[in-house]
Amino acid sequence: MNFKDLRISNPVLNALDDLGFVYPTKIQQKCYRRISSGNDVVGIAQTGTGKTFAYLLPIISQLEYSTKKHPSILIIVPTRELVIQVHEEAEKLTKYKNVRIKSVFGGTNINTQKTYIYDGGCDIIIGTPGRIFDIAVTGVLRFSNIKKVVIDEVDEMLSSGFRPQLEQIFAMLPEKRQHLMFSATLGNEVNEFINKFFYNPEHIIIENTNSPVSSIEQLLVSVPNFFTKINYLKSILANDNFSKVLIFAENKKDADLIFETLNEAMPENVAIIHSNKSQNFRFNAIKKFEKGIAKILIATDVVARGLDFTEVSHVISMSPPENPSDYIHRIGRTGRADKNGISILLSSPFEEELLNHVRLLAGSALQESTISEEIEISTNLTEDEKPGLRQKNYLKNPDIKSSGGAFHEKGIKRQKTNSGGLRQKANRKNIKRSGKKK
Repeated sequence: MNFKDLRISNPVLNALDDLGFVYPTKIQQKCYRRISSGNDVVGIAQTGTGKTFAYLLPIISQLEYSTKKHPSILIIVPTRELVIQVHEEAEKLTKYKNVRIKSVFGGTNINTQKTYIYDGGCDIIIGTPGRIFDIAVTGVLRFSNIKKVVIDEVDEMLSSGFRPQLEQIFAMLPEKRQHLMFSATLGNEVNEFINKFFYNPEHIIIENTNSPVSSIEQLLVSVPNFFTKINYLKSILANDNFSKVLIFAENKKDADLIFETLNEAMPENVAIIHSNKSQNFRFNAIKKFEKGIAKILIATDVVARGLDFTEVSHVISMSPPENPSDYIHRIGRTGRADKNGISILLSSPFEEELLNHVRLLAGSALQESTISEEIEISTNLTEDEKPGLRQKNYLKNPDIKSSGGAFHEKGIKRQKTNSGGLRQKANRKNIKRSGKKK
């Protein structure tokens, strides 16, 4: 089957032809007619299978010319990077259609974005849940015309704490609307959300989302500690086979440390993105990596979720993720478009519990490997690696009842008893008033 067989509108077919796309992916093929028919759809497929086009193709094909001020399509995604990516993909498909697409996200001036949305109106609004809600409550963005709502990477939004904003947005939407949800995983929290807001949705599941794709060679490398992992990285990245490498760090602090070390060894060849970096910094880092100016991109799971990179040769995880499903998202960045890829998972002894969860997903596909004897074994430990100091395993939140609450000694001035000055002034005023009355 090719795109013409799906009966896609001619303007969109012409745009696909310019892009060189002839055949739809499995999820695009299965979703097109179901979405076009107006059904609620939940699409579950691995990263890199074409989920973004799976919902954009039918939406844009059916979208009619409009001069209305407010949008008819709402697309919600978890990160600003994904907002830009979806916006760019939508613009590609609307090359031969008159469609107004606008996008908003946090980290920029909200008043500027309100003006941007209001001026000229829009047909499709794309944004992060927090910023969409913040602008909607001002009345500048209204949902009265919304016909279709898309939630992309919903599992990431829910796990990141955006459920309140999502529910508040849904409460503002018109009663008659079509719901579309796309993700790589389907957990209990996602199912609860679907049951609450969707109407008899069709589930379109492409392959088993709990098993990684076969085009990716998965290696597990046991490493004593974090700084030995750094030494291992410096050694393997000197190999020319590591042409375009995405490195996942556990947190922002680790990401910065990895960047500083690698950038010193390979200056101008390493880029980094995480939530503490400015918007322009993150966009520039992504562009440098995509264009091959930087062959290494260091990222945390949150900002890299859903981003579509081409021709990534290797994905390296510095540690097993706390959420095992993130392992699937990570390795899915390589082995795309019928090409092979390599995933390397580094794990230390204290990460054994997290590793076991990943093993359940990967199964026999995860092959164990060892580091070369030439790699220097570091004796330095991070605070998390020192015995008894890894908070997530050893420290518990204090019990308010047993701790007696948050008690602080009063300063000397605050310990003084009330002298009654204010009360005496009030009494004098009352006396004066009563005297006037007499």
